[in-house]
Amino acid sequence: MSKPKTARGLEDFQAQAITRNMRVSPRKLNLVAETIRNLPAERALADLTFSKRRIAKQVKKTLESAIANAENNHQLDVDKLVVKLAEVGRSMYMKRFHARGRGRSATVEKWFSHLKIVVEEREPAAKPMRDVRPGHKKSETAKSAGEAA
Repeated sequence: MSKPKTARGLEDFQAQAITRNMRVSPRKLNLVAETIRNLPAERALADLTFSKRRIAKQVKKTLESAIANAENNHQLDVDKLVVKLAEVGRSMYMKRFHARGRGRSATVEKWFSHLKIVVEEREPAAKPMRDVRPGHKKSETAKSAGEAA
C-alpha cells in the first residue's frame, strides 16, 4: 500500500515552480526576485531577459517553468498570469579557506539558495492615470477625466 495523496497546497488558479540549490547568495537572489514580484508574467520575463545580473537567467528559467506548469498542468490562461510570490530561501553553504598573512587562514562561505515562484491567473488591473511629469500640476485632460469618474 502506498501512502495517501497529500492535498494541493495552492488554489485552483495558481501554479508554482521551485528551483533548489542555486549557486548564489540569498541576498543577491532576493534583489532579482524583488524586481518581478506582483508583475504580469510577460513583463517579468522581459525584465529578466534584459537584467544585467548573472542569476537572472536561472530565475527566468524558473518563471518559464511556472508558466508552463500553469498552462499544461492546470489549464490556466497564460495572458492573465501574474507573479504572486517569488520566495527566496537559504540552502547549504560550502566552506572554503582564504590564505592570509603570517600563515593564517580565514573561512569563506559560498552560499546556495532556493527559489519558489508562484503565478496566479488574475484579471489585469486598469492602469492608474498618471501625469507625465510628477510633481507638476495635473493637465486639463487628467482633471476632466478625474471629475468624470
